Parts: sequence; structure tokens; C-alpha cells
Amino acid sequence: MAFSRIDQFQKIKANESEYDICIIGGGATGAGVALDAVLRGYKVLLIEKGDFAGQTSSKSTKLVHGGVRYLEQAVRNVDWQQFKMVYKALHERKVMLQNAPHLAHPLALLTPCYSWWDRIYYGIGMWLYDRISGVTNLKNSQGLGNQRMEQLVPNLKVKGMSGGILYFDGQLNDARYALAILQSAEKEGAAILNYCELSHFGLSPKSLKIKKIHFKDLIDGEEHEVSCKVVVNATGPFTDHIRQLANLKLKPRMKVSRGAHIVLPQSFWSGDTALLIPKTDDGRVVFIIPWRDYVLVGTTDEPDELMEDPKIRAEEEAYLLDYFNRFALNVASQEDVCSGFVGQRPLLQVGLSDAMQSDTKSLVRDHEVEVDQRSKLVSIMGGKWTTYRVMAEDTMNVVEEEVLHRHKQNCHTKDYVLFGGEKIDEIFWQQRIKSLNISDLSARHLREIYGFTALKVLEYCEREKGGLELIHASLPYLQGELNYLKNYEMAECWEDILYRRWGISLRDQVKGKLIKDIKKEAFASFH
Repeated sequence: MAFSRIDQFQKIKANESEYDICIIGGGATGAGVALDAVLRGYKVLLIEKGDFAGQTSSKSTKLVHGGVRYLEQAVRNVDWQQFKMVYKALHERKVMLQNAPHLAHPLALLTPCYSWWDRIYYGIGMWLYDRISGVTNLKNSQGLGNQRMEQLVPNLKVKGMSGGILYFDGQLNDARYALAILQSAEKEGAAILNYCELSHFGLSPKSLKIKKIHFKDLIDGEEHEVSCKVVVNATGPFTDHIRQLANLKLKPRMKVSRGAHIVLPQSFWSGDTALLIPKTDDGRVVFIIPWRDYVLVGTTDEPDELMEDPKIRAEEEAYLLDYFNRFALNVASQEDVCSGFVGQRPLLQVGLSDAMQSDTKSLVRDHEVEVDQRSKLVSIMGGKWTTYRVMAEDTMNVVEEEVLHRHKQNCHTKDYVLFGGEKIDEIFWQQRIKSLNISDLSARHLREIYGFTALKVLEYCEREKGGLELIHASLPYLQGELNYLKNYEMAECWEDILYRRWGISLRDQVKGKLIKDIKKEAFASFH
């Protein structure tokens, strides 16, 4: 079946028995659980209220990393929990890069130093970071002088610096990565739906255990009812809402932190090396990262009230511009900002009695799997993008042992190549793009977005009238891609394409609006 809502509803209607596992939430964590569950042989349904990765999972800092800051906190505070989280994330980092090489790749990051003590301090820290990575280490860190730093980052203000430390983490296309996990789960047999909102649970009259989920299709308004054995709540910052739908007596467990980012033109930061600003006036870290022909600056870390689609504030934009300009030769102003976005991080509260009283910078970004003993709702809480697969594995282990009361099965996701991640025949690819007169810019776009599936996309565009023509001469997108995204990637409105399937509006609001204005008839928005 195609990855379309029509086919997924047909799959549900054809199902004559209850689902083993229903997952609420189509971000990184929910996607990971869906793939793990279906590979263990379970019948799986996943529903998402909005678009896949529509909230936090598409608004990250785009890093696949262990967390240098968390390692520093672990050492300073002798915090075993922080250390374990860094260890897990560093060992998952290489897995993420290997399983979807078109969507994740190594990234060089430079940490500037202003004294000999800085070089020793950060050098030891990065050495330890490498050692913890072990055989999964991407490349050893190294000390650099100012001249070499200028070569790597021509826009960097090196005056006053005493060299720096170069280390390596990873970078990902977060929205596409989540989609690739979901496409993989669907290919293996799971039913996957976006724009379907959970209405309520059907509980057993005696035990009050969840027996059914009731959800509404937000596009056609129809209500649906599905029987299931287990429900997994993977809704990130919105976890408490689902928990209390299952059991009103459950106390809130989550706290949210807002991470704001701004995007600037690539001309402000040439080269492929990112910068880690290790110390700000208020004790945070800020990254300056080359990102898909732009430069991403972020992030903040402030307590926030839970909301959908939070907007960046003027003071956050000013804060990030200030730190960018402290380190960049080319001074950027508010007028230079192409876009800004905010992701709300789901942080697990360390103590229930301290709800909304602790500082978000001190909260551990690790995860916990909770089973409500009355409803048997399984909630996966906390975590970060890099550890999504471990979070899913832990969740499925708990589901099997504590809810289904079965022996824990092996997890098969560690070496599973995600949708589009197969190796492409370079000779055949070059022949195809040459024969179809595809520009280098469009060819790069197709490979980076679709991976191996780019061949299928080209074949689809070739069949469409005018499908191989560009939407706009200055942009790499093909006319035929729009219908492909609707028919094979469950894109239901302009926002799905511009913010997540292509991500252009997340990087450049003006270019996103340009596409929408040119092809405004392509979608009749249901919002």
C-alpha cells in the first residue's frame, strides 16, 4: 500500500481483529516505538493529531550528539544520571548516521578558547567525549591554532582567541528522519495516520483498563473506534494531557522548556564547520551551525507554558543575534533573519513536589517509561532526538514484560536501514539525471531529501505533465514533487510540505511564501 491516508484507512477497515499496540503521537519517539513494535511482530496503529513531527521533533537544533554540556555537568556534579545519558546518546549517534545516511551526517564543531586554561579544560573534556564514544567515535578531537581556525571558518572573529578545540558530532534533517522511521514502520505492516486526534479512551467497566481508542479524523470529521491491547502515549510535551485522559488521578510529570532558533543567510557563515559557544553570560551554550545552505543559531533554554506551535519572541531573536555577532565578522541585523522557530522540549520532572519550581537547565534530558497500574497506559516521557531508538526499545520492553506479560523479545532496529537509506548506484543515478536534464541543484535536493527513493520520485515526475519542470527558476523543487508528496508522503496541506517535507519555510519564510503563491491552487487547506 502507498503511504497515503486513503490506503491507511483501508488497512484499518480491512483489519478484523484488535490491534496489539496503538501509539498516540507521530514524532520521533512515537515513530521509533511503531517501528520497534512492528519488527517484533505486533499489529500496530499510530495516530498523530497534526502532521508527523509537526511540533518538537521538527524544531530541534538538528544535532545528533551526546551533549558536551551534559558531560560537563556530569563531571562537575559527579552526576551518574547525566553521564549515563551522554554515554547512551554517543553510542546511538553513529547508529542514527548509519541507518539513514541521506538524512544524517557527521558535523565538525569548533569550540573557541581564550586562554591556555581554556585549551586544557576543553581539550580534556573533548578527549573524554571521544573516549566515552569508544568504537562509535566519529573522529578524534584536536587542538587548533588561530590560523587553522580562520581557514575552517573564514567568518570567525579570532582576535583575542588562543586557538580552539575541533570535535565531531552529527547533524540530521529531523522532520524527514521522523518521516523515514514512520515510512519504514508502515512498510513493515503498521497503520500510520496523521491529522487524527484522540477523543477518548474506551475503558473496561470493571478494571478501568483501556480497551479501545476513539479518534476523530480532522480532515473529514469522521469518528473512528479501534480495539487494542496496549496504548503507548508518545506525545512529548503533551504527555500529561493523554495521561489524564486515561486516569484523572495521575499527577503531572512533565515540564517544558522552549528552545528558540534563528536562521541567517549562508553568506554570514561560510564553510562546513559549526561553532559551539561554550559559555554565555547566563550560563548556557549557543551553536552556530551551517544548515542546508543557511546558518542556524540556537538555542535558548527557558521554562515555558505548554502550547502548540510557539512563536519566537523579539527578545529571543535579539539574544541570539547578539551572540552570533560576538563571534562573526559579518554583523547580522534583525532584517537579515530569514526565519525563526521554537521547539518545546519535554523534560521529565525530577520530583513531583517540585513541579514548575526547578530550573530547566538543571533537568536531565533522560527518559522514563511509566505504566499506569489502573488503565495500563504506557507513557514514554523525556528524552532527546539522539536517543529516540533507545527510548522506543525501553518502551517496548516494558510493554512486553509489564503489560502483555510476555518474555522480552530482541529489538531489531539497531541495524535497520530506514526508508530511503539504501545505497544508490552512482553511475545509474548520474545517467538518470543527465538523461532527464536535471540540474545539479535539483539532483542534490532529491538525494538529500529522498535518498534512494529519489529514483522513484524522478520516475513519478517524469510521468506527470510538466512534472520535471522547476516550480521556480531559483529553487530546486520539481513541479511533480507536489503530487508525489500528497500521494506517497501523506502531505495534506501547504504547511506539511513547506515546513517539514522540504523544510524551506523553516529556513526561509520569503522563499516558502514564494512557492505557496506560485502554486497556491495545489492545496485547499482544511485548517
